[in-house]
Amino acid sequence: MNINEKINKKKEFLEQLQLFTKELNNYVSTRDSQWVIKGFIDIFKNIYTLTDDTKLISKVIEIHLLPKFLEFADKYGYKIIFADKQNWYPDITFISKKSETIKFAVDLKTTYITKYKNGKPYECNGFTLGSHGTYFVDRQSKKNIQFPYREYLGHYVVGILYERNDKIKTYKKTKYKIEELENISSVIKNLIVFAQEKWRIASDKSGSGNTANIGSVKRIKELLEGKGIFWQYFGENGEKWFDEYWMNYGRIKLKDNKGKVKTITSLEEFLRFKGVDVNKMRRRKV
Repeated sequence: MNINEKINKKKEFLEQLQLFTKELNNYVSTRDSQWVIKGFIDIFKNIYTLTDDTKLISKVIEIHLLPKFLEFADKYGYKIIFADKQNWYPDITFISKKSETIKFAVDLKTTYITKYKNGKPYECNGFTLGSHGTYFVDRQSKKNIQFPYREYLGHYVVGILYERNDKIKTYKKTKYKIEELENISSVIKNLIVFAQEKWRIASDKSGSGNTANIGSVKRIKELLEGKGIFWQYFGENGEKWFDEYWMNYGRIKLKDNKGKVKTITSLEEFLRFKGVDVNKMRRRKV
């Protein structure tokens, strides 16, 4: 497959995913913009409401969307493989039924909205976009990845942004009868589902503490439009810079003017190290 064919396949898959996420926006929300999931139910028809714990919400969303991903795969002619282990990349592998050389990696990510501007969602808490460790650097590695990184034509994120429903924190009732279903407030609301290539929404900062995770940009407009920092600097050529930067993240050490050793952990520092005159670059606006 030549480079133009690869580009077309990647573009086609992204278009399919983005059409799919438009459908998901209706699937996950009620008419009044609440999450359709209200809680867990037992055999006695008692409903137990959820907490706003981010890990719990992420797992329930994943379970809820599973049937839809199966429908998506069937509609567009893909086989689907879910990660063999919890910490493996990606969450879902799509393989074309026509050719097993066509593989796409899709991670499902959720986070909550943290800031509003003019009454509209402006920033979120950010996503972690997978490791920049062994399998990312050695693209033939099989460590913690379903297939070697190089075998995937493209890497994508289906992201879910949501608003925490602060009102429910004032409610003491956590158990309802099924007849009371309509009276239960959802733990989250105003969900936004979108799809983008991973490099397009990546930042140049680590996504979490001590783990080797790539962080995302946090401005919601940049996420929805796929116009993160690598796009802002390099446009459609941003993916190769994303790869090179994150392959070397935290690995390049330099001495500053005072002789102190400094680790390169920003894109501008990396570009200067590569001999790029950052001052002459025009960063694209979003």
